[in-house]
Amino acid sequence: MSGLSLSKRKLMLLSIFSGLMLATAWYGWGHGLVLAIAFIPLLLVEEYLDRNRTEYGSGSFFKYAFISFLVWNAGSTWWIVNATAVGMIIAILISAFRSALAMWLFHLVKRRMGKLPGCLFLILVWIVREYYDLNIEVSWPWLTLGNGFAYDTKLVQWYEYTGALGGSLWVLLMNLSFLRALTAFIEGAGRGKRLTWLATALLILVLPVALSLFMFHTYREKPDPREVVVIQPNIDPYEKFVSIPSLEQTLIQISEASTVADTAVDYFIAPETSINNNIWLEEIEDVPDIRMIREFLSSWPGANYIVGIQCFRRYLPGEQTSSTAREIPGTGMMYDGYNASVQLDSTSRVPHYFKSKLVTGVEKMPYAKYLKFLEKLTLRLGGTMRSWGTQDFRGVFFDAEDSTGVATAICYESVFGEFVTGYVTNGANLLFIITNDGWWGDTPGYRQHNAYACLRAIETRRSVARSANTGISSLIDQRGEILDQLGWWQRGSLKGILNANDRLTFYVRHGDYIGRAACCLASLMAVWYIVLSLSSLMKKRKSGRRR
Repeated sequence: MSGLSLSKRKLMLLSIFSGLMLATAWYGWGHGLVLAIAFIPLLLVEEYLDRNRTEYGSGSFFKYAFISFLVWNAGSTWWIVNATAVGMIIAILISAFRSALAMWLFHLVKRRMGKLPGCLFLILVWIVREYYDLNIEVSWPWLTLGNGFAYDTKLVQWYEYTGALGGSLWVLLMNLSFLRALTAFIEGAGRGKRLTWLATALLILVLPVALSLFMFHTYREKPDPREVVVIQPNIDPYEKFVSIPSLEQTLIQISEASTVADTAVDYFIAPETSINNNIWLEEIEDVPDIRMIREFLSSWPGANYIVGIQCFRRYLPGEQTSSTAREIPGTGMMYDGYNASVQLDSTSRVPHYFKSKLVTGVEKMPYAKYLKFLEKLTLRLGGTMRSWGTQDFRGVFFDAEDSTGVATAICYESVFGEFVTGYVTNGANLLFIITNDGWWGDTPGYRQHNAYACLRAIETRRSVARSANTGISSLIDQRGEILDQLGWWQRGSLKGILNANDRLTFYVRHGDYIGRAACCLASLMAVWYIVLSLSSLMKKRKSGRRR
């Protein structure tokens, strides 16, 4: 590329092209393998700017990287606008900024330390960015690179060892190796060198695919069947909290479940916030919806009914309150509100689980103590300055008869791989996901969310039953294959057999170890970079004094 001349217009077009290629992986009509080369146009821009340092300062690359990731984010997650235009803009800008910052830091390190350390730092800093996106308060890990294979699960069966961050590592290695092969051809390197780099790039692409296909075709589920009924009531989310009584919604769900129910059913699963009539947990048995479900279960005494609820819990006098607790006006009594799930069966027990990965700006206000001035704006957007309450462990529901453990990940929680492994280590043999994806309308959003459930199945080797208020409810096997599903704006129920599993995968046992390792190595490289920068600065000062 040394003799290549690129105008600012061409540099901008290359950046845009990278963003467009990245976005295609998040559509069912696209393919995850496009990610193998999606960064190359942007990396060519970086290489050109690096080789023309006298004309372009170190800050120039940030602009082009930001444009690329703005296109990627907008092209993949524009559908958020159907729920909130302001939220979409904020999510896209913040995510694009974080990605561009990671690329710019790589550019700085490469300028100072050379190509090989620079490429190593790119891998590390990108994975660190994704790892923190999974764990910080303002989290938005929707576009973790490894999620780009959610529609191509046959290619990433090894996620049971690495999780989605392993997919991100693979994507970065493929891009860097194919870039090296491309530049070898552009610069007229010797035939042997060109073929070596091309063969290396192809091996990095082909070997994981071959391993995954082998795992896919040889994986056998241990027979341990449970009959599951997934309910999709298909209620407009913008009406369900306003004009349709909760009891009417519960009647719809029970009616749909009744059409496929039989004596072999082990679980009925209803969506997130199915019951939303201000339940106090202490008085849950007095709720008409709960009484209706119990009456329904009397016909199926061996079955469990798992349902999403909105509920509240009072704190007893002297009991320690949480940071999200609020006062019942005029009483001095404190309480918390929850987006929760409960399990009902033939016994009197009602175990509950509180959603703990909350949607920023809607279910929680991050750093609320410091952002109090945003309260009025947040409330106008339908959000809250006080978060819903959460819990610090992944609760599991156990069957009263055979002790089968089931997880009930609620909506957004299913996007977080390591978070979901917490249910499994706590005894979940099956994964249930209850959600309400209708906020976004008939857009790629709910399809992407359903596809992510396939990745969670592979990572944990747990069968998944997914109950959505509307599109897509699905049954997924332990290889991440969708066995059956109900589409957008369909009312109905799915009945199927899912195998329980008690084996713990490597990823379940060790979580996002790739992210933690990247944090350590990136920190060491950052220290190295700082030492080199200070050393260079001291040499310049000494040289200036001599003059």
